[in-house]
This record gives sequence, structure tokens and C-alpha cells, in this order.
Amino acid sequence: MKNLLLTILLACISWHTSAQKMYLKPSIGIVENPENDSILAAAGYSCMVVSISRYISPRTVSEEAFHKNVALFQQLKTPVYAVNIFIPGELKLVGPKVDEKAVLAYVDSIMYRLSQTGTRLIIWGSGGARRVPEGFDRKVARRQMIAIGKKIAKIGARYNIVVALENLNSSETNFINTVEEALYIVKKVNHPNLRLDADIYHMLKENEPPDILAKTGKYLIHVEIAEKEQRTPPGVMGTNFRPFLSALHKIGYHQKIGIEGRWKNLSEMAAPCLQYLQNQIDEVYER
Repeated sequence: MKNLLLTILLACISWHTSAQKMYLKPSIGIVENPENDSILAAAGYSCMVVSISRYISPRTVSEEAFHKNVALFQQLKTPVYAVNIFIPGELKLVGPKVDEKAVLAYVDSIMYRLSQTGTRLIIWGSGGARRVPEGFDRKVARRQMIAIGKKIAKIGARYNIVVALENLNSSETNFINTVEEALYIVKKVNHPNLRLDADIYHMLKENEPPDILAKTGKYLIHVEIAEKEQRTPPGVMGTNFRPFLSALHKIGYHQKIGIEGRWKNLSEMAAPCLQYLQNQIDEVYER
């Protein structure tokens, strides 16, 4: 009798664990502006990503305007999960003209403000800032990026903010064009406040295979997505994202997937594009 009860108990635990895994799926966010909050909420988006330069940065947003933005964020139905457009192009991260003191002072000012909003994730693309000057040693540039990455991560730890390094395709910058390259930098920095953002649109542009996502493991904290042609949101061109989603599923990724696309008519497209991606997520994650 005891053996039977134990067998039943173990079977129940196994079923519960399997059920939990099945329902742990990524939720879908969007890179958008808060003024479209009502459209996003009605469509079912879980969160949004907004621009640092437009809503946070002391370089472009006055103190008064910033506090109004903080109040605005608190009222949104679609919460601000992360921010992007991190380091402006004139603050060089690599090359012979890096002003590290200026870069770190800027980063500190951004994180100080961001900590007041409750948002804890910065997506680090910054293609202009990380562009390698022509003729400059790329090995040196990589070492510079790792060194500045360590210092930025330490500032992040002070404010309890994580920075996610993003792959950008070669039409936008000439450095860290693949997830594999971004993962290398993140691993070398080796700090919990610097993690990885895998952008599937940029992977498609660079013909990077989905299999690389299986290597990202604990380092992957955010994913972004759009179709390859004209950066349309999922469903416009009918792109099959299942190979990428399968790779994410294999490593147990169940955090956010943010659509960062070019919208012709957000109010008409927001819901069907979300549903198109959701259907593929459901199909892959519920196998």
C-alpha cells in the first residue's frame, strides 16, 4: 500500500512539474511609446520598452519633464519593462578617442534616474558608440568593450539595474554583429549585471543560425524580434520563427520577447501581429 501511495505521489509531482514547464512561456512586449498605451493594453501586450533619450536622459529631458514621465509610467496599463537607446554615438566606447570618465558619468546619471522609475533593465545596442574606427585594431576594441562593460556592470549593481548587450546587424554598426559575439563579451565581463539581449531580427539579417541561442543559457535575459524584410512585425510577411523559439524553449527561456518592428498602422496591426507570434510560441512551448 505504501509503495502504491509513493508511486501515485511521484506521478503527481512529475505531472505538476511537467505542467508548470508547459505553461512557463515567454510573454510578448513591444518597443513603443507610452502615448499608445491604450492600443497596446487592448491588444494584450505584457509590457513596453521605451527610449532613454526621449524619457530618461538628462541630456535631453529636463528634471521637470523627467518627473512627469515617472508619473506617466506609473499610470500605464502596459508597464515599462525596459529602456533602450542607451549610449549616444558621440560617447565612444572603443577606438582612440574614448573618454571613459565621460561615459561612466553619463551611465551613472542614466541609472540614477532609471532607478526612480522602477524599471530595472537597459538594452544596450548603441551602434554608433561602439562602432570601430577604420583601421583600428579590432582585438583592442574588444578589450576596450570588455573593460568598459565591467565598469558599467558595477554601476548597474549599485542601482540594481541589469544591462543587456544586444547584437546589431552590420548595416547598423561594424562591431558585435551576432549573438555569438555579444555572448563572448558578456562572458568575459562575467558580472551578473551585464547580460545578453538576443535580437532575432538582427540574427536574420546576419544569417546567424538559431542554434547559437542554445549556448546562451543563464546569460540570456531578453529577446527582441521582427521579420527580416523591412523589419515588419511578426505576421506581416509570414516569417516562421519556430526554429528560434524551439532553441529558446530548449534552454528554458520564458522571459520577455519584445516586438521591435516598423508599424504602418499600429492600431490595426497590434493585436493580429501579437496573436501571430503568440500562436507560434504556444505551438513550440506546448509540445
